[in-house]
Amino acid sequence: MKSDVKATRLASSGAVFGGPGRIKSVWAVGGSGAGTLTLKDGGSSGTTVAVIDIPAGVGGGHGIMLPGDGIRCSSDIYATIASFTAVTVFYA
Repeated sequence: MKSDVKATRLASSGAVFGGPGRIKSVWAVGGSGAGTLTLKDGGSSGTTVAVIDIPAGVGGGHGIMLPGDGIRCSSDIYATIASFTAVTVFYA
């Protein structure tokens, strides 16, 4: 499936994209402790589509490529950031 890939960087929990989309990959910058990235379909109270553990000490970043065509979200893509510095979500 070909489409233009876009990116949103978040330093705190928030909307990645306000519409349907497909999450392709993420880049997380960790802190001194382990963290968790929760991706949701439908905004902050939407359905959880992925929970990704971010290990401690990945200050240089941690890239995660999602297999196949990625994770399809039928409405707003939302990311909850817990105990790490920032995340960039790539989506189409």
